Amino acid sequence: MLSAQVRDELAADLAQAERSRTPTTPLTDRYADIDVVDAYEIQLINIRQRVAEGARVIGHKVGLSSEAMQKMMGVDEPDYGHLLADMEVFEDRPVQTAKYLYPRVEVEVGFILADDLPGAGCTEDDVLAATAAFAPSIELIDTRITDWKIKLCDTIADNASSAGWVLGPERVSPKDIDIKNISAVLKRNGEVVAEGRSDAVLGNPVTSVAWLARKVDQFGVRLKAGDIVLPGACMRAIDARPGDDFVADFDGLGSVRLSFE
Repeated sequence: MLSAQVRDELAADLAQAERSRTPTTPLTDRYADIDVVDAYEIQLINIRQRVAEGARVIGHKVGLSSEAMQKMMGVDEPDYGHLLADMEVFEDRPVQTAKYLYPRVEVEVGFILADDLPGAGCTEDDVLAATAAFAPSIELIDTRITDWKIKLCDTIADNASSAGWVLGPERVSPKDIDIKNISAVLKRNGEVVAEGRSDAVLGNPVTSVAWLARKVDQFGVRLKAGDIVLPGACMRAIDARPGDDFVADFDGLGSVRLSFE
């Protein structure tokens, strides 16, 4: 467990790395005794600072939602980060690659909530009942840690390596699609670079959102009506380069585009 002073210092290092686009060394290299609670508290320090400066929390994202990623990180549950309004990117506006350090894209089925979710006792049925629609989504991930050399506490402290997201225009009711059986294909500049299916996310993305609602409740946070929730990637992350144009096509859910300049 780290002291409050060290947590503040590490939060400041991450914030400065993001502002300056100069990466910082892994937190886990500097403090071997950092734990998950430290990491979430460091994340919250920076989120609270951003909110104090005028940013709005409009949702959350789940990371490490596949068995393969959890094994790689040596953990048995996902992690989460915050989505802020000023992190949103758009289909019709190319992303300036130079604003990021090591940008990558991930393909996800986005959730848009119509109602608040319960906290500690949240179930999959609660999630489905509270979801207004699913939407095609690409998450833009990045790390403020040198060369993606991250361990679990590094990515948690770094807002779960989140940097942005875009939703496609389609909205599909949970009543009209099997959320566990949505295939997706990601093309970069017209060529297929990754394929996956929604059940790569804990077997069911709804399971991921229910886990998230229970997890954030431990930190006094609730998922609310209007929130966007990204439950985790259904395929591997792909590096984004200047000039890249990505299109993710989802069976029964439409498509979403993100380009970089």
